[in-house]
Amino acid sequence: MTEVGTAMELHRLLDEAFAGIEMTPEAQDLKEEMRANLVVRVTELTDTGLRPDVAAQRAIAELGDVRSIVDDTRSAGSGTSAHTRNRVRPNPSYVVRTVVLSVVAAGALAAVVVAFFGLAVPRYGQLVAVAVVALFGGVIVADALGQETTTSYPLPKARAAGFGVATTLVLAGAGGGAVEFRDRPLPWLVGGGLAVLVGIVVFTYLGATQTNRHKPWMVRLQAAHEEAGDRFTEDPAAAARFGLYTVTIWLIAFAAFAVLSFTVGWAWSWLALLAGVVAMMITLARTLFAPGSGHPSR
Repeated sequence: MTEVGTAMELHRLLDEAFAGIEMTPEAQDLKEEMRANLVVRVTELTDTGLRPDVAAQRAIAELGDVRSIVDDTRSAGSGTSAHTRNRVRPNPSYVVRTVVLSVVAAGALAAVVVAFFGLAVPRYGQLVAVAVVALFGGVIVADALGQETTTSYPLPKARAAGFGVATTLVLAGAGGGAVEFRDRPLPWLVGGGLAVLVGIVVFTYLGATQTNRHKPWMVRLQAAHEEAGDRFTEDPAAAARFGLYTVTIWLIAFAAFAVLSFTVGWAWSWLALLAGVVAMMITLARTLFAPGSGHPSR
């Protein structure tokens, strides 16, 4: 199925899901938000190897009961925050898994730590404990990244597993080095050091190739918050004034720092630098925002 065909199939399935629902402006906005969410989700699913038509059907199925979502949105009222309206409750089984694995990993880590304080813990026991910490740590990371959150979609299983493997490699290499390096430096450098290096490479690749996971409502919220920083782009004169003010503030702060250092001593001279930071932040706020307004001045 082509990309156009996938989009048409997705739109058809979404229209069927909204069949019989009164299309108020709020419902239409919700439908368009769902449409954007579904497009992103279908892309993620097809990246895992699913056929486009299967991915579209699964993405629609993941929505659940659309009518109840519309009803909940209408009953939420205009005073409810976007975060509350889009909140995703934690999966109870995920919470239980994480707690159990964390407790076991903490116990294994304690077995490694106490050995450094002179308590008798066999070396093989320490290595087993390191393996438990590394393995469980990787599972916890992979499991967490595979969960949907209020603001982000879950990572595909393969990519989440990649982060888990990288975590396991780094923890195993670093933990094994802590146990073995003093007595067996060369084997650790060959084994543990290589594991850490491979883990770092995997982390780097996964991080560099990661696409945006944020849901559309979160993207819109971020864009709204970024409008404040656009003040300097729209008003070069404001940027120039802020630059001059900043230079002046720090010239005075450094001069005061030097004077106080030679008079009252180091114990108090740092306050001049703190005052410089405070003055610069106040100047930035006054430059970006109009007095008495929570919005960027134009």
